[in-house]
Amino acid sequence: MSGASSWSFREEDAAKIGALLNSLLREANARTALLVDRTGQMLATVGEEPRFDPVAFASLTAADFSANDQLARMLGENEFGALFHQGEKDSLYLADVARRVILVVLFDNRTTLGLVKLRVRGVVESLSALFTAMFAREAAGERRVESGFVGEAEDEIDKLFGR
Repeated sequence: MSGASSWSFREEDAAKIGALLNSLLREANARTALLVDRTGQMLATVGEEPRFDPVAFASLTAADFSANDQLARMLGENEFGALFHQGEKDSLYLADVARRVILVVLFDNRTTLGLVKLRVRGVVESLSALFTAMFAREAAGERRVESGFVGEAEDEIDKLFGR
């Protein structure tokens, strides 16, 4: 599983994500699973190596989801939690994870949309719980760092002014 450097996954988080995505690919008979954050960063890729530029793909995926959020609001919906793009040979199924991440599943004629949707549902629940816990842990860690930093800064100021 490859990941982006702007996100700090713990090793056990990356292992859980990789296991969930690999299981999804096997059970849905899909080719590739990708995680993209809502800002357009590629977070993880599992399965067949994509035959496209992952940076451009991640940016377009985030833009696609954002545009569809606006369409949903125009229709009186809060959001569309999932999107589907069907091609002649290849298709994409995109699902929201914890309002911050997008799961993208690439599949072809070896499987069906119904099977992909069925298998994605459980994986999205598991990923949402995992990402929610990661975000809470990061937020708590940031608060600890900030309060520790403030204390250290105050100590340094006291030393400088002889207090």
